[in-house]
Amino acid sequence: MSAVGVGNLHFIDGMMDKYMYLDILKQNLKQSAEKIGVLQHYKLYPDNDPKHNAHICRLWAFYHCPQVIKTPSQSPDLNPIENIWDHLNNGIRKFKISSKNELSEKLMSERDKMEGNVCANLVKSIPKQLKEIIKCKGRPTHYSEIMFE
Repeated sequence: MSAVGVGNLHFIDGMMDKYMYLDILKQNLKQSAEKIGVLQHYKLYPDNDPKHNAHICRLWAFYHCPQVIKTPSQSPDLNPIENIWDHLNNGIRKFKISSKNELSEKLMSERDKMEGNVCANLVKSIPKQLKEIIKCKGRPTHYSEIMFE
């Protein structure tokens, strides 16, 4: 995602491992960056999930991403993509979904309807969130509480 919108959604079956995550990066990262107009200057922002930090994934990112943002271990999760997932989740709750295909269709539909200002506002809020973390000395902030309600 960027301030102008979201990239591709990639649906998986089963549990994701480092190899599946790597395949998703290979198939979607540059395509998504191009789609939202940030191909020349995008930054990969993986969280501290072990599959994201697997050597094979870090090595691929080193050679294929202009910049990788490293997050400290056990940092509050301020990745705005979590808020995007929350937004999509709230959007699909109004439907009675009975299959994986229907779920993916509704997610795609809600993603396509998402207003650009949702992403822009999330990106703009990051400096304010960081100040709040500093003020709380790394303890949970009201941003963390909102994100995980």
